[in-house]
Amino acid sequence: MLTTFLTIALLHWVVLVTPGVNFVLIAQLAAGSSRRAALAAVAGITSVTLLWASLAIMGMGAAFAAHPLWRQALQLAGGLYLCWLAWKLWRSPVAADRPVQAVTVGPGAAYRMGFVTNVFNPKTALFFGSVFATALPPSPSPWVLAAGVALVWCNAVLWHAFLALAFSHGRIQGAYRRWRHLFNRGAAVLLGAFGLRLLSVTARGQG
Repeated sequence: MLTTFLTIALLHWVVLVTPGVNFVLIAQLAAGSSRRAALAAVAGITSVTLLWASLAIMGMGAAFAAHPLWRQALQLAGGLYLCWLAWKLWRSPVAADRPVQAVTVGPGAAYRMGFVTNVFNPKTALFFGSVFATALPPSPSPWVLAAGVALVWCNAVLWHAFLALAFSHGRIQGAYRRWRHLFNRGAAVLLGAFGLRLLSVTARGQG
């Protein structure tokens, strides 16, 4: 059984440490707003991790594979949301005659950003479905299924909380305040690229 959990953990960590939308969102909030906001976004992101992992255990990944229109509709909404978020960031440079200040994002808004950003990614359910199908033994017991879901949730909490704490360090926040305009534009480009790619693969039916 140890091999099963090690396999799940390894496959999940490979995906976790690859920079993506969640990485950009947490870094932006931690450096530009507050540690509290970044950790609230972590709570939103990991709530969806728990949701998708649980649904994958119950066969949602197979449902998305069998009904690609469901997945594509959710991906379309996700791509549009990311493009909208990128547009907001792009349009928020600091005027030359105003002092540079951090943007304050409340915990509630940050939680919603993390939740919505992650929930519009049905590929997560497909990923967990494939991981569980690969690693779990035939006819696993309920406690093994619960332990697998708990494992990927703990992995997500540890990694994203680490990112929130690292990017909320005083030196990083100081650099952000000095170069906020460039950071915002860079984050906007990355989020926009993720959103456009999601829209592109959905339009081609490859999502």
